Amino acid sequence: MKKTLIALAVLSNVAYADEGMWMPQQLPQVAKQLKAAGLKLDPAALTKLTEFPMGAIVSLGGCSASFVSPQGLVATNHHCIYGSVAHNSTPSNDLLANGFLAKSIDEELPASPGSRIFVTKEVSNVSTQVINAEAAKLTGKKRIDAIEKNEKALVAACEKDAGHRCTVASYYGGLEFYLIKQLEIRDVRLVHAPAAGVGKFGGDTDNWMWPRHTGDYGFYRAYVSKDGKSADFSKDNIPYVPKHFLKLAKDGLKEGDFAMVLGYPGRTNRHRLPSEVAYTFDWSYPAFVKASGESLAIIARETRDNPDTTLKYASRVASINNYYKNRQGMLNSYADSDFLARKTKEHTELKAWVNATPSRTGEYAKDIAQIEQLIAQRDAQYKRDFFLNSSSPSMLSTARNLYRLAKESDKADVERKAGYQLRDLPRIKGRLDGIERSYDAKVDKALALHSLTQYAAQSTPNRDANFDAALGIKDGMSAADLKNLLDTLYAGSKLGDQAIRSAWMGKSSSEFEASQDSFIKAAVAMYEGGLKREAQDEELDGNIQQAYANYMKAKIAFMNSKGQAVYPDANSTLRVTFGKVAGRDNGADGTSWTAFTTLKGIAAKATGTGDFKAPAAQLAAIKAKDYGNYVDPILKAVPVNYLATLDITGGNSGSAAVNAKGEFIGLAFDGTLDSIISDWDFNKANTRTILVDLRYMLWEMKYVDKADKLLKEIGAE
Repeated sequence: MKKTLIALAVLSNVAYADEGMWMPQQLPQVAKQLKAAGLKLDPAALTKLTEFPMGAIVSLGGCSASFVSPQGLVATNHHCIYGSVAHNSTPSNDLLANGFLAKSIDEELPASPGSRIFVTKEVSNVSTQVINAEAAKLTGKKRIDAIEKNEKALVAACEKDAGHRCTVASYYGGLEFYLIKQLEIRDVRLVHAPAAGVGKFGGDTDNWMWPRHTGDYGFYRAYVSKDGKSADFSKDNIPYVPKHFLKLAKDGLKEGDFAMVLGYPGRTNRHRLPSEVAYTFDWSYPAFVKASGESLAIIARETRDNPDTTLKYASRVASINNYYKNRQGMLNSYADSDFLARKTKEHTELKAWVNATPSRTGEYAKDIAQIEQLIAQRDAQYKRDFFLNSSSPSMLSTARNLYRLAKESDKADVERKAGYQLRDLPRIKGRLDGIERSYDAKVDKALALHSLTQYAAQSTPNRDANFDAALGIKDGMSAADLKNLLDTLYAGSKLGDQAIRSAWMGKSSSEFEASQDSFIKAAVAMYEGGLKREAQDEELDGNIQQAYANYMKAKIAFMNSKGQAVYPDANSTLRVTFGKVAGRDNGADGTSWTAFTTLKGIAAKATGTGDFKAPAAQLAAIKAKDYGNYVDPILKAVPVNYLATLDITGGNSGSAAVNAKGEFIGLAFDGTLDSIISDWDFNKANTRTILVDLRYMLWEMKYVDKADKLLKEIGAE
């Protein structure tokens, strides 16, 4: 790897072993910490993405996972395959409630439409190709357009290798860019999911809490064509044979053991400006929490007594609940902290350091001042558009995307907007197909009406004239008026029908413009205004990118001058975090958390109601103390979940945890409520990751689900 700012940003003598989502390329520079923590592998080996163990780590495009057998079997969290289980469920065959086990290859079910498994093959620094000499001279939208043009050229060249998906990821606020090449496995099948009383035991009550007793695991299988190439679903496809897969640990974990998590964390915000912190915690998150609670209440009301609709919205409800509790937990932690004061002090010190010499002032001061103004402008726009962004009925959004696709298809592929190129068509089709088991017009209309009522109540300058004109929204409309408006819109569209909706993909722009479908008419009417708004947003984005990158360059130099390490914020790319299995002393309240929970806790919690409905077969096995080889000699029971000092965030769900030898020891699936603010403000004392113990997975599969064939495949028998 070329020497870049990332290399300069890592100062291994000050890094903490349990803090940092490290790029694999950085690990040799923290080798001392890795070895001190207990790693027995060569840290340099972890930089080789196609070798062991990194070659076994995959992304699901929102969750993480890993190969655990030579037949393409993939282990991840139950909540990561939840949508696929729901997609295959019906009221008469409720796989969510009862679980699913394919007893043979032939019984494996297609995952939800659009499901993917991505195997990273190569990562290369392309910073000077994205921000080349020409792009560096530009500002605003012209800068964004130049960056997008350069990124599309890189991606197109990379994807000449058929079956691969390539992306350009931004690091350090647009300071650096890396081209990531991944094998895109499109035939993904559901193999095994435990019953909801295992995989979701504790539900929303226990979410983000400790002690925890959740069997948050499940299995997919990757399939390819007979010649080993990426292919769409076909009965003729065969299981993918990975070059590497994780082998199960033979020795049980104990407190103090080394643990390392390999996965794809979604997003952290540790390098944000003080103004961004204030906006997020004073306005954005409170607004989100309020809106999420209202959405959950509406969905509960509209799906009551309708099992099929309840199943359709099960995955969405789970997602909303997860983020609802996450954001509220962050708000609670923020309220009791001095985070903003510390962030402000740090930023003031940075500016003082910049202004201490003429050279630093000339290089950084202007952009630091400008980024503060630009961020304030962006946040004001977000606040203004909060209700607008949630007011669009689902089928209007679908119609707008389809019409945009038709308009972009009139251009040469290289000239199309990113997201609407030929490479994007399978994803668009997957999203269209997925609507069938996740949409109900009655529920959707109720959600839209709630947001639209709040949107329409705003003053005219704070509304979008383009949106108002297309839908017929006028000043002074009552909730009843808006309901009538929506009733007319929904009644005038047939996009809710799967066959009709799918048939619109690939139609010409003139066919859209001639349509009398109410949602399509609205989409066509909004098109030109939407382009103007997009151009305005991109003008701002281009200026932000330029200033933010230089702000981050200054911050890295400042932190390096103090001997501090700087790792990039998480951005859904492959990262490594390491630490130890450890409980937590909670200090003043006089309580402590042990590192492990066991089956005994399941039996104690299993009331049979609400979130604590453990399967009868499981409770019987616990009562009989059928522990087999999975009993822990110290705990005298089978461990269920454990805590470790690992730095993770959303997207790490399903990440493989490995021991000092790189052997599989479980799956990361959660954090603790009082430490999730670490996405913004890392707290070394509080931060803990919650993982499901491999021994519990194996015990459940053997003694409850009777997954003997699967156990043999992964080397447990």
